[in-house]
Amino acid sequence: MLPLAAGLLFTSASAVPAADGDDKPQVNAADAENETALVAAEDHRLDQVRAVAAVAPLKGGEWKAPYRLDTGDGYTLVLTQRSNAYTVSDLLELAPQTFVRERDGSYLLTENIYLNAGAKLKLSNPGGLTLKMASSNRGFVSIVSFGGRLTLAGTKQAPLKVTSWDDKKNKPDTDVRDGRAYIRAIGGQYAMDYAKVSDLGFWSGRTGGLSLTGTDRPDTGNVDDTTVAPGTKGGNGGVVAQPSGSLATPDTRFSVPSLSYVSAEIAHSTLTGNAFGLFLSGANGVSISDSTVQKSLEHGLVLHRFVTNAVVEGTVSRNNGGDGFVLARATEQVRVSGSTAEGNGGNGFTLSGRPLASGPSASGESISSYGSNSVSDSTARDNGRYGIEIFGGKDVGVQNNRVEGGDMGIVARKDATKVAITGNRLVGQSRQGISVRDGVSAATITGNIVEGTETGIYIRDSVGEIRGNTVQDGTNHGITLVGGVEESVITYNVISGVGPSAVDTTRAHGDITVKQNQTFAWHDTSSFWVKFRHYASPMTLLWTFILLLILFSAVLGRRRRGNRRGRRPGSHPYEDKKPVTNSASVVEISVPRTSSSGHDWFSKDDEDTTALRALTPQSVRPPR
Repeated sequence: MLPLAAGLLFTSASAVPAADGDDKPQVNAADAENETALVAAEDHRLDQVRAVAAVAPLKGGEWKAPYRLDTGDGYTLVLTQRSNAYTVSDLLELAPQTFVRERDGSYLLTENIYLNAGAKLKLSNPGGLTLKMASSNRGFVSIVSFGGRLTLAGTKQAPLKVTSWDDKKNKPDTDVRDGRAYIRAIGGQYAMDYAKVSDLGFWSGRTGGLSLTGTDRPDTGNVDDTTVAPGTKGGNGGVVAQPSGSLATPDTRFSVPSLSYVSAEIAHSTLTGNAFGLFLSGANGVSISDSTVQKSLEHGLVLHRFVTNAVVEGTVSRNNGGDGFVLARATEQVRVSGSTAEGNGGNGFTLSGRPLASGPSASGESISSYGSNSVSDSTARDNGRYGIEIFGGKDVGVQNNRVEGGDMGIVARKDATKVAITGNRLVGQSRQGISVRDGVSAATITGNIVEGTETGIYIRDSVGEIRGNTVQDGTNHGITLVGGVEESVITYNVISGVGPSAVDTTRAHGDITVKQNQTFAWHDTSSFWVKFRHYASPMTLLWTFILLLILFSAVLGRRRRGNRRGRRPGSHPYEDKKPVTNSASVVEISVPRTSSSGHDWFSKDDEDTTALRALTPQSVRPPR
């Protein structure tokens, strides 16, 4: 076995040695500083190679064919433009010492490969190809295409395999602290079909494993490392002294190829254990289908800045350390459908449309929001944070998805506008099924089914139309509105469950509309005082007090009028108006003890006679 070529990038002597275990090491300050320095060194190497490659065609002759550059820390094989694509057989001829066939039929790459603008490289083999990219604590290699076309092609029966490889340990490199092999396309085209890419990348997105990025902006800040002409050797920092007169080569600062976007087509592929599963930025016209991204150290599928016109279909992102799918700021017109985010440490899907700047900035970025992105017919299951999170932006659609578990199901926040959350089914969230908060405007929440959550739909300091949703088996509130929710509408929802209230608006303020909601299947468990506080609004208490005051005043006034006229309470109102008779006498009547028939009229304890008094106009004779 040949040793690693000088093209490997060596770490500093003070770097922390690689871990022997397979577990992901903890990143401390020293490791972070070392990885950052490795990323900067890779950027510098690519700047050197790119600048030389830009002027090499002007020299003609041998520079039109592939050539090798010594960039100070190692070698880089530069593939130049030609009509046919370079293949495995070409690499065996061009780099016989650094592209070697192993006994098991795999190939070990121990030199960096760089595709110049217009160059094409196709890694494929009829019987299947396994490519091992050297990577250990001694250094790592990379394959970088700058404006070329890079193709990784396998078949369903014999997929292409690419992985990092530690030759001493005879296994893939799982320690990222000292850097790791990676693949990157800068501009140009990238295609991959029936490929398995694993254990690549470290620290940044552009060195994250498999990264597809647009061309970088020219770096005009470095003045200490001037690029030398082909075939020359630099002094301190690569600077070469030349006499005055005609220049041997043009100034490369003004001949860097123009900026461009990368386009990509990826299908039937699996990416496992990369730092970032699949990282894209500055891309236009991207298609990703029927693929799997799993066990990434950070996020799974990342569409970073300035990714437009991208379609992601039938893709699974699972068991990643961060989010499953990330649509970061400045991504537009991205459609994700029929995909699954499962078991990720963060969100299942994250859609961010916030501006790149809030005002004048050093980079002069736009303050406008981004959007026109959507997630539809997809599944988010058992993710560590939210199922789907919408973070700012405009014209965002979340339709016909299934969200299971997680802290919350679908969350829209941070001034997002024109958000449509429709036709989704959410089951078993810990807190809230659908949460719209913190300045969201023009939100439409319709036709969703929320089951088995603490609060079905939660709106806070936002404006939305909540119409035609079904909340089942809620355990706290069916629909809750909190804070400034002016002009929000809650209509035609069906709510069932057990808790303090089906529709909770006691903490909301503003003019809202609540009507035609079916809450008969909700069992209200609130206490008497909670219900009292619910109905005892300030206006209700005011009108109740006024009514009681009126009734009390009426009763009190009636009693006073009766007392002034000498009437007994409860007497006839016109009793004092009866006609008065001419005279009145009291007649004492003697009543015999027994009747003529001999019956005793009174008991023995009574007196023989009884005095009867009555008001009568005439005398009354006693009976015979």
